[in-house]
Order: sequence, then C-alpha cells, then structure tokens
Amino acid sequence: MHNLLAADVLSTARAMNASGINRGTSGNVSARTLDGPGHFLITPTGMDYAEMGVDDIVLMGMDGGYPGPRKPSSEWRFHRDIYAAKTTVGAVVHTHSPFATALACMGCDIPPFHYMIARFGGSDVRCATYATFGSQELSDAALLALQDRRGCLLAHHGMIVCGADLKQALALAVELETLCEQYWRVLQIGSARLLPDDEMKRVLKKFSEYGQQ
Repeated sequence: MHNLLAADVLSTARAMNASGINRGTSGNVSARTLDGPGHFLITPTGMDYAEMGVDDIVLMGMDGGYPGPRKPSSEWRFHRDIYAAKTTVGAVVHTHSPFATALACMGCDIPPFHYMIARFGGSDVRCATYATFGSQELSDAALLALQDRRGCLLAHHGMIVCGADLKQALALAVELETLCEQYWRVLQIGSARLLPDDEMKRVLKKFSEYGQQ
C-alpha cells in the first residue's frame, strides 16, 4: 500500500546525494503516509542510498514502533515530532550539506541578508542548540528552532527542512544550502548588510501568495 510513497522517499534520498547537498549514508528523508494520521516512511539507518531498495524504507508509527526488519534512521525522533507538531508538513529532509554544516558548526543563525530567507517562514533561519544525534534533546532543540519556520540549522550537525511533500522539501533543502553558501561568501567580504524588518514583512506577505494561480 505504501510502495509508491516509499519509492518517492528513496528517489528523493538519491536526488539529495546526486545534487551534492548530502554525501554517503548521512542525512535522511521521510514522508507522512496518506492513509490517516500516525505513520510515516523514513530511510533506514546506515544504508547506502544507491544500494537501497523500496522494501528497505521503514514504516514507523508515532510511538516509535516499526514492523519490518530494517532499523529506521537514528534521527527518526525529530521526524516524528515535526509531523506531530506541524500538521501541514508532509515530508522532511535532513542533510549534512557543506555550507549549511559549516555555518551550523559556528552556531550561526542566517539573518535577512537576502529576501529569499523569507521562503523559510520568517526573517531568519535559526540554528538549533547542539545535542547528541538521535537524541530526544536534539529533537526538542530542532522543534524550537523550527517554530513558525520551514527550515533550520542544527549546531555542529547540518540542516532540516519541512515541506508539504517530498518535491517541495527537496527544493527547500537545495534553496537553504544555496543561501548558506551565499551568506558564507558574504562573510568573506565583511559584515552582511541586512534587510530591515519592514521590508521582510512585505516579502513575507508576498511569499504567502507567491506561485498561486
């Protein structure tokens, strides 16, 4: 019943690596199932995406249980907690992309140096405080950083983005890594010149209607 969605989770994970925003077996992808609340599909822990099959994608319940032989990603807790907290989120992508991770290792929030920051729901992209990978503490920190946001950095770790579906989540991950690279390059020149609050409010309003036909 979940094979089509599992195939999309797998193809998104492979596309994540092919795009260069993730490498090796790091990072993970999940999607909320469409047959009612309480379940999601997530990539398994420690498996190469190129060698993974659809049957390796793990079906999980909100209680942390999973029926199959594969173990879920070690980061399943923040996937579960995001779905519980954000009912409009249909997919989550987590990567260790180079520029986002570099800024996260410095504990940097991404300020409004570019209007596209508003794409993530506010006037900045926050960096969650550090916690051990796979822990409930990390999930709690991520949820705090994601309040009213579609993406955040994780200190000394990487990034998380949330989308309505897998296609949007992957696109947001690419956009966030692009912004992180641009911000990193700005910092090589000097202090970033930031857009004022009133302009970011205008941009946020425009984004609320952007792309609607």
